[in-house]
Amino acid sequence: MMLKRYCVVLLIALGLSAPAATFALPLQPSLDKTLPNGMRVLVFENTRAPTALHMVWVKAGSIDETNGRSGLAHVLEHMMFKGAKNLGPGEFSRRVAALGGRENAFTSKDYTGYFQQVHKNSLREVMRLEADRQRFLRLDDREFKKEIQVVMEERRLRTDDNPSSLAHESLLAQAFQASPVRNPIIGWMNDLQNLSIADVRDWYRDWYTPNNMILVVAGDVNAQQVFRWANEFYGPMRPRALPSRKPQEEPEQNGLRRVRLKAPAENAFLMMAYKAPTLREQLGPLSITSPAARDLVALDVLSALLDDPGTGRLVHRLVRQDRTALSVGVGTDGVARGPGLFMLEATAAPGVALTRLEENIKQEIAVIAQNGVEEQELVRLKRQAKAAQVFRQDSMFSIAMESARLLLAGRDIRDAERWLAVLDDIRSQDIQRVAQRYFSDDQLTVLEFEPLPLPQAASRPRPTGAVRH
Repeated sequence: MMLKRYCVVLLIALGLSAPAATFALPLQPSLDKTLPNGMRVLVFENTRAPTALHMVWVKAGSIDETNGRSGLAHVLEHMMFKGAKNLGPGEFSRRVAALGGRENAFTSKDYTGYFQQVHKNSLREVMRLEADRQRFLRLDDREFKKEIQVVMEERRLRTDDNPSSLAHESLLAQAFQASPVRNPIIGWMNDLQNLSIADVRDWYRDWYTPNNMILVVAGDVNAQQVFRWANEFYGPMRPRALPSRKPQEEPEQNGLRRVRLKAPAENAFLMMAYKAPTLREQLGPLSITSPAARDLVALDVLSALLDDPGTGRLVHRLVRQDRTALSVGVGTDGVARGPGLFMLEATAAPGVALTRLEENIKQEIAVIAQNGVEEQELVRLKRQAKAAQVFRQDSMFSIAMESARLLLAGRDIRDAERWLAVLDDIRSQDIQRVAQRYFSDDQLTVLEFEPLPLPQAASRPRPTGAVRH
């Protein structure tokens, strides 16, 4: 239940493709308790393989950054690998590798996460290592000056030199005016150039406190033993009062916004973003009687209706029938602390005008708004969604991700089960209603991308430091 481009930094970090649109099956932790210092601990026991996944989530992402300090959450994520009280620079990763495990970290708009996946017998050791840097991170100015160069090069490679990412960044900046979701997770280049080690220390001090963290452990483990270890290693962390989070709600949009972007690329493409709800604390309870909940789930179903690879209406019309598009993608933001978008993307076939693609997309949505969908089509979409959920149960990573994301958005992990109940009750008129309500030009931002000739060869030297994600 997430926009397919939700967090480039996050998805690349994990080596994952974009998650499916819907929740996994009901999330049922073997243990859900909170340490005296406020750190919540979730444990999912699963004996299928002798492995353990250990994750620490911090409720601090780019949505919490202030003007002039964009990218700070991601920069600190990098610095978390640069040494702690009992660890030298890079030693954390070397220790986990020596245990035969894998580890990494990720930053999103809403949170920062750290994970290790190891043999179950190594779980206690990685908990000890993680707790060391969460409590006693060593923030050295020399290491910061080196690492900020790595982050800036990461931005160049993944955003400035990537037409799709650059366009998405421009679209968000145009679609939102006040909400910090308009800022890129990796940060604006000028902000990165002016960040200091003092900024990083302030961020670590303000947000890296146990009452702002969730610990998730999943795999072949004993839940009570995990909780004892959590108390041993994370229990000594002292809670602190958190900074006040400003609402920064987005003003209502009352007219179409349009932006044009040019950059070296092979194909022209179109991005269309309509304002849409997200599953956040302000949404209220998820139930079949809640209009807001029904809208949220119906929009998710509409996304699949439009771009399912086999039967999606936009795929059929634009890619297969008219051959005006090389590819089509649709998605929603889903679980989030801030406002969201329903996004549609289409890469134009050679010689096809973007205005034609835009009109064809609007026509398909208008047909749904007028006629709804056939019951047989709706039943198929629901079956596909449920099948995807069953398959996702094979991944402890997916279960851990779903649980933490819900909690960090101010939701309840039982929302996964409630989501299924609402999905079962969705009708054609729900799909028709959201197509009428949300897909107005007054709520639309359009980005038209015009490709420039590609350079013959890259002139910028490659980075000398390793880019972690």
